[in-house]
Amino acid sequence: MRRASDEPPLDPAVPALLAKVGRYPQHHGGLGVVRTLGRAGVTVHAVVEDRLTPVALSRHVSRAFVRPTTGLEGPDALLAAFLAIGRSVGAPCVPVPTDDEAAILIAEHADVLSEYFLLPPVPAGLPRLLAGKASLHALCEGLGVGSPRSRAPADRDELVDAGRELGFPVVLKNRDAWTRLHAPAVGGIIAVRDERDLLLRFPPGALPPVLVQEYIPREAAEDWITHLYCGAGGEPRVVFTGLKLRSWPPHAGVTTRAVALGNPVLAELAADLCRRIGYSGVADLDWRYDGRDGRYKLVDFNPRAGAQFRLFETVRAVDVVRALHLDLTGRDVPAGPQVDGRVFVAGHLDLPSVASWLREERRLPPPLLPVAGVERAWLSAEDPLPAVAEAVRFLGAVARRIGRDARALLE
Repeated sequence: MRRASDEPPLDPAVPALLAKVGRYPQHHGGLGVVRTLGRAGVTVHAVVEDRLTPVALSRHVSRAFVRPTTGLEGPDALLAAFLAIGRSVGAPCVPVPTDDEAAILIAEHADVLSEYFLLPPVPAGLPRLLAGKASLHALCEGLGVGSPRSRAPADRDELVDAGRELGFPVVLKNRDAWTRLHAPAVGGIIAVRDERDLLLRFPPGALPPVLVQEYIPREAAEDWITHLYCGAGGEPRVVFTGLKLRSWPPHAGVTTRAVALGNPVLAELAADLCRRIGYSGVADLDWRYDGRDGRYKLVDFNPRAGAQFRLFETVRAVDVVRALHLDLTGRDVPAGPQVDGRVFVAGHLDLPSVASWLREERRLPPPLLPVAGVERAWLSAEDPLPAVAEAVRFLGAVARRIGRDARALLE
């Protein structure tokens, strides 16, 4: 059993800020950020949509800054909001972004924000490049890193050509950060079966920024994740690997169940990539192992804390967010292997993913017995209010959806 003395002491004099852009009040990743730092004795502030979000009700949040945003605001307005928060905190603060837009904003305005915030020395334009699906694919091709074949069509003719070249089904994604909020091409990651379905989704006229990607068959694939924190120059301080078991929506959405599983080959792939590009900060990478050619292919590089980052910690109780705070406050990030066998469960979101599995496979998912504990996205005996708030919001959303469907049937 790990002793409290094994855990590295974080600097309690340096507060942290959960930083976000956009409206997503039911986000368990943000809750994970405030819990992991608050439990380590760090004063945690948070940007929230309202005072009744799950994060705002956490006992580990010292101050909730109600700053509802949509991502449609100009960068000057968003920058001004972060500067005002920094002045209000009144001490050097470590921001932890949980969305690509916040990570990009912070990196591209680090020269101004560094007056109030402690920031990793990431090259200013790198987070935007990594968060963009087309630019990430081009980077991978240039570096010889595995990546699914992808195309970024400029018009409908190129859209048709992309589908025919890659072969159906194909996967559609929003191409860039920011545009996914103010000009989304699709509501999320989706697969289209044929050319007719593809064209029906995009009427004649200007094509929104979309990425068309090859579909790697599920029967030939495994979904892997790597979370890591890199210091100056892209040198990894901690690297974690795990296997994604289920997601919602199925096969393309947020992780609902995953297991921490050491994969030295994948860990070195991720670490080597970050060294070569000089990435510094927390990162969440999604990979797909393609059994057809035996390669791991990078699907997404999120330059911020991932929603399921609490799946991973070392034997010294270091996760990527704690590593960030330790490093930026001048403390050592203690070395140590990851704890294998930990299981992450995203509560109610895992139920529909199980139902989808049952419908598709005609059997229940194989049982998974955690050997090193379960990390639950919402439930916590010492911090119960966020789970209550999430349940209320979730049930409200379900009720509204049922009401809309009922009205549609009556019309």
